[in-house]
Amino acid sequence: MLRSLGQRPVTGSDEDTRVAELRTAVSRLRRELAALPSEFPDRDIAEDELATLAAMAAGGIPEIPRLRRSLLLIAGAIGSVSALARGLSGVREAVDLFGEPPRDRPGA
Repeated sequence: MLRSLGQRPVTGSDEDTRVAELRTAVSRLRRELAALPSEFPDRDIAEDELATLAAMAAGGIPEIPRLRRSLLLIAGAIGSVSALARGLSGVREAVDLFGEPPRDRPGA
């Protein structure tokens, strides 16, 4: 599967498929959140972090630690809103496409 390997499409577009997946997942969750009639205490946090993710996706390859931080904030803000679970899962999967950030090896 090309997406899991972080490879680019062969279609003539030079856009990284991981970025496209992230943009699509964020857009979907933003629409689902906007359509949710109920208010919850941390809704503003979720909306702000989704806007941050959208901006990172629009800017090219985002910073992995920042992606993960935004994901954690969104997950915490959405909490147990079951109507958003599927959309949140999609964002998590899109963030996971970027893999783990490089770690400093001791002695390296």
